Amino acid sequence: MRTTRATNVTLALAVAALAGCASVQTPTPGDPLEGLNRTVFKFNDTVDAYALKPVAKGYKWAVPQPVRASVTNFFSNIGDVYIAANEIVEMKVADGVGDIMRVVINTVFGVGGLFDVATLAKLPKHSADFGVTLGHYGVPSGPYLVLPLLGPSTVRDATGLIVDYYGNPLSYVEPSNVSWALYGVNLVNTRANLLTTVDVLSAAAIDKYSFIRNAYLQRRRFLISGADGADSVPNYDDSLPKYDDGSAPADTSGAAAASAPAAAASGSAATPASAPAAGAVAPSGGSKDESQTVPGQQYVPPPHGGLPSLHLPR
Repeated sequence: MRTTRATNVTLALAVAALAGCASVQTPTPGDPLEGLNRTVFKFNDTVDAYALKPVAKGYKWAVPQPVRASVTNFFSNIGDVYIAANEIVEMKVADGVGDIMRVVINTVFGVGGLFDVATLAKLPKHSADFGVTLGHYGVPSGPYLVLPLLGPSTVRDATGLIVDYYGNPLSYVEPSNVSWALYGVNLVNTRANLLTTVDVLSAAAIDKYSFIRNAYLQRRRFLISGADGADSVPNYDDSLPKYDDGSAPADTSGAAAASAPAAAASGSAATPASAPAAGAVAPSGGSKDESQTVPGQQYVPPPHGGLPSLHLPR
């Protein structure tokens, strides 16, 4: 307990120090914490470039694609449990029941979730987390926020992490070293799935921070609007949504565009270091293994203390 408290205090002091040294004279409207966010974003990007990305490349080289796909399906099946719970809380009973059926079918006929039989049975997969649930009931998003290691978020979504922490079945895996091992496999597998996506984003985006911010916020509004379907994708234009998700209509028309959330998040274009960050989705044109991601806002914490770890949304 003391170690956990000390860790939390250290993180709080680190964030405060970053806030003191990071500022922009004219922050983008809708992003008053832009100076702090850009500093944390750069830190995440550096961690990704020198730690996570090399490991993900080695994993992709060593592990055959069918095995990686089964790992993705396994964690996706677990994520469907709390996705269904959030949808039922949002009174989307049909979607919630459908996701419960996905879990049952994939667990029984998909060998514990290693194979996505439910999709073949025409049961669509959805994305949901407690941040989306709060938004569904009118809770404003608050300022955009980049979390250390976890990536894109908002004040509302960051608050929702607490419920997502306890809502993830993997939070209760015993012993704790098994939970850590599952966390590590999910993290590396997810980052490996996004290798091509993040490389394309890095090469194409003039300002990667702004692109990811806008894509993440619009993806979250898109999910809250209830337009979460396989045949519709939000149109990620250059505008920055306001804090209150209800202040402007969600734009669900237009050409399909990739988002990398991670996520995340539940979806958005992923911050490289936060390939485990909320809201990420691989582009539709990628290969099969690159386009598969785990469901939004997936946390795989060790059961005894520690901070939750964010994984990418579908």
